[in-house]
Amino acid sequence: QVRLVESGGRLAQSGGSLTLSCAAFGNIVRVNDMGWYRQAPGKQRELVATIAPGSTASYGDSVKGRFIVSADLVKNTVTLQMNSLLPEDTAVYHCNAEFVISDDGATWHGWGPGTQVTVTS
Repeated sequence: QVRLVESGGRLAQSGGSLTLSCAAFGNIVRVNDMGWYRQAPGKQRELVATIAPGSTASYGDSVKGRFIVSADLVKNTVTLQMNSLLPEDTAVYHCNAEFVISDDGATWHGWGPGTQVTVTS
């Protein structure tokens, strides 16, 4: 079984920066993609950023130019550097990933429990 564990969420000020990290644990053969989604109270979960081996990172429109996603495909970790924070960035941030978990190509896709980011004005 694979699990994702996020860290780094905290209270931050508008205009500031914050770094979130997600680590994957379990029997992982290969990363297909890793990334971040967020869910604010009363809103649907939305894409923040994803990254896949050999591909350009994808970003949600609301974070383009402010957030940077990176991944370590050996350590199976993904990091989200959040800059120029806005109060509307306040949300629970969930790590999301798809891995190949066996030599026959079986995959696992799942979510972490989330880490709270609160941005004050």
